Amino acid sequence: MNLFFSAGEPSGDLHGANLIQALRSRNSNIRITGFGGPKMTAAGANLHYPLTELSVMGLRRVLRHIPTFFRLAGEAERLFRDDRPDAVVLIDYPGFNFELAKRAHAVGIPVYYFVPPQLWAWRRGRARQVRKWCAGVLSALPFEDDWYRSRNVPTHYVGHPYFDELAGQKLDPQFLAEERVKGGAVVALLPGSRNQEVAANFAMMLAAARKVKATRPDARFLVAAFNDRHAAQVREVASSNGFPVAVHVGRTPEIIELSDACIAVSGSVSLELMYRGKPSVVVYRMSPLSLWLARRLVKLPYFTLVNLLANAELFPEIATARDESDRIASHVLGWLNDPRHRAAAVEKLVALRNRVAVPGACERAADFLLGATSAVRRAA
Repeated sequence: MNLFFSAGEPSGDLHGANLIQALRSRNSNIRITGFGGPKMTAAGANLHYPLTELSVMGLRRVLRHIPTFFRLAGEAERLFRDDRPDAVVLIDYPGFNFELAKRAHAVGIPVYYFVPPQLWAWRRGRARQVRKWCAGVLSALPFEDDWYRSRNVPTHYVGHPYFDELAGQKLDPQFLAEERVKGGAVVALLPGSRNQEVAANFAMMLAAARKVKATRPDARFLVAAFNDRHAAQVREVASSNGFPVAVHVGRTPEIIELSDACIAVSGSVSLELMYRGKPSVVVYRMSPLSLWLARRLVKLPYFTLVNLLANAELFPEIATARDESDRIASHVLGWLNDPRHRAAAVEKLVALRNRVAVPGACERAADFLLGATSAVRRAA
């Protein structure tokens, strides 16, 4: 059996790797090719291009890479014809992956979307394209499954694969012990996994940290950097501001576990913050034009996945085009200075986690894909 995967974000690379491991545990002879990242390669995929290196946001950045995207789409189309996979599995990244879906569908290859794009947030009309090009959507969120189903898109609810990763995480006990003996209130700063997210948000997060420190001198600030480049970027900003933070790469789970409160850029990390019951402010800073467009295009009461799952603002949200460090610091100090307020926030997060954080999404997705692909092969 031959499956073609495409994932263009670091989170998609993670989910793709876990799905590949689940598939290979059921069928050791399965062959996985496509586009993705280092985790998918480590899981056994033979990738034709490291697509996660093109994880970009913003019109100008996307335009810069358009020739590469067209070249890769053409390469995929040739592979679809010459090395015809049994199915194409897409993971989020709708701009490029929609083009792959169209080309795979045109040559009669079934397309399945694992962790589908959040069309329910904006560009809802694109559900017509999903319905036309995809044999099925493996939905990650309960309300998402309802949304796609109401638009006559065939869905199979598997749950969110991030909970598979969280259930299997092993924290480093030595790192935890070394940090805990230092004492003080711990505030985690999570500036995102994209270069432009770090550039846009970290200075404001640092300004909020400075204001927290002014009221709580015992507070310590741990920064979870996605890679060495981000760590250097963060250290430079902190150094230029003369504010001490401890920056770590590859320690996101431990830093979240240690924290009393968190400041995080919006993204799937909010699910991890919920999973570990950590009161958090979720921020996203953008240009005035981007903010204006977002407020007109996004038709949702919240932009954070956790709040959408709860249908309530469990995590204070701040989408802004200006410095909102005062508001951010106020929320963090509220949790640090009032144990009952913090305990109430934790209680709500734990209740939501117990309701929605069910692991096994990748196993359920693997079973579905193997069954659906085998059925198509038998019918051929």
